[in-house]
Amino acid sequence: TELRKCLIRSIILIAIGFAISWMYTDQIFDLLRQPISPFLKTESGGLIFTAPMDKFVAHIKVALFSGFIISSPFWMHQLWLFISPALYKEERKYGVAFILFGTFLFLTGVSFVYFVVYPLAFEFLMTFGGDKDTPMIKIDEYLSFITTTTLVFGLTFEMPLILAVLGRLGIVSSDMLKASRRYTVVILALVSAVVTPPDLISQILLLIPLYLLFEFSIYLVKVIEKKQNLEE
Repeated sequence: TELRKCLIRSIILIAIGFAISWMYTDQIFDLLRQPISPFLKTESGGLIFTAPMDKFVAHIKVALFSGFIISSPFWMHQLWLFISPALYKEERKYGVAFILFGTFLFLTGVSFVYFVVYPLAFEFLMTFGGDKDTPMIKIDEYLSFITTTTLVFGLTFEMPLILAVLGRLGIVSSDMLKASRRYTVVILALVSAVVTPPDLISQILLLIPLYLLFEFSIYLVKVIEKKQNLEE
């Protein structure tokens, strides 16, 4: 019941973000188009669409995508409300830190893929094989790719926060995480291969920060364990 309440409130908050974003979809669309714009060869320098509804549906997707991102502090708060009953009373005072740290990690992932991964990935993918062929990128396919990839990057960057909470709950330990390093690298490599464009550069660009975040998570869990030992 509590999970349902948090989900409903989160959906309402995302819907509010959607309504706000709808007024600025043209500007947001320009931002999302920017990474691939230098490689588009259409007369207008934009994407193409082949059905009457494509562009309208695209703007709905853009507004929903933007609404999810700008409402991130608020649905992080709902996530905290769901988790906090499992914590001790003195641990619940970290709610603000949880929300701020979680939002920071999510936005860092979103910014990293937009400013680092996409320029390098499109530079490789759109110029591979010479310039004789003309790219004609459809709006719906491009938006589906860029929104899904961006959100996946944002959510995967939440790994330190998730492992820190699991460590505080006693579900994982720093020793357990250290012992699973080799398996974790394989899993992270698979995740990187699945969620990134099909080129080695993008996969490495996701794998490296994910591994560094995993190492940071080990350190974070170890700090939490020391604090717990002192409290005991």
